Amino acid sequence: MSWFNKLSAGLKKTSTGISEVFTKSKLDDATLEELEDLLILSDMGVSVARSVTAEIGEKRHDKEVGGDELRGLLADAIALRLEPYAKPLSLSGAKPCVVLVVGVNGNGKTTTIGKLAHLLTREGDKVALVAADTFRAAAVEQLKVWAERSGALFTSGAENADPAAVAYQGLESAMKAGADIVFIDTAGRLHTKENLMAELQKITKVIRKLVPDAPHHVIQVLDATTGQNALAQVKAFREVAGVTGLVVTKLDGTAKAGVVVALAQEFKLPIHAIGVGEGAEDLQPFQAVDFAKALVGL
Repeated sequence: MSWFNKLSAGLKKTSTGISEVFTKSKLDDATLEELEDLLILSDMGVSVARSVTAEIGEKRHDKEVGGDELRGLLADAIALRLEPYAKPLSLSGAKPCVVLVVGVNGNGKTTTIGKLAHLLTREGDKVALVAADTFRAAAVEQLKVWAERSGALFTSGAENADPAAVAYQGLESAMKAGADIVFIDTAGRLHTKENLMAELQKITKVIRKLVPDAPHHVIQVLDATTGQNALAQVKAFREVAGVTGLVVTKLDGTAKAGVVVALAQEFKLPIHAIGVGEGAEDLQPFQAVDFAKALVGL
């Protein structure tokens, strides 16, 4: 199955919900209002849903319109809002390129690191994974499995070890081994925000003893099934960690994939990749046009 077909299948729950309006033959006020409601239900957000609907209404209001034509208009309007933020993760330049990965536990953070390592090692990069989420033994074991699967280097510490010390040791080992890219997995206990902030600040401080301008990227992983709650998470982690880009996972498990559009419009952050499955190939660079088409069922 091609990536677009897999994406379309993954977004089926959302596109099916939106598609109710495509049976109408005339784009009158009632149809536009129904479209707006369906976009809001997809978690696109009220302001985005209104602006998208208004844009379509300006072009075709009170005119006969077929289902595929309406899908095309909707996809174009959505893609227009996403394209400035669809930016594949660029890890060239610094060596090693140090990537701090943050996010609430359960959002797919560790799995995302593993999938990125899989993609990058296949492209010829030497990748190191550092398990600095020392409070979750399962996260350490999971990251170790992904490292073995992808052929990446791996560093961990003892359970409940100081995450900053583990990050330092991992980065030091990776540099000695000549790694091109280093991913540092971090804890995601957002309910202890002050502790998390102190922990991330300490990690940044110690790794800068080895690489003065690290981290080069701070990527937040989000679970699409949380819908609008994803916006609150980004707001909190931007304050805590200085997030530079987003990855959205589990789009295949939700009818609320419109949240990707809401995230782009609200935070103006790059969306580097999206995930629609558990497999190593199910995380791919974010493409605005493909996403918009799949979202409306084109």
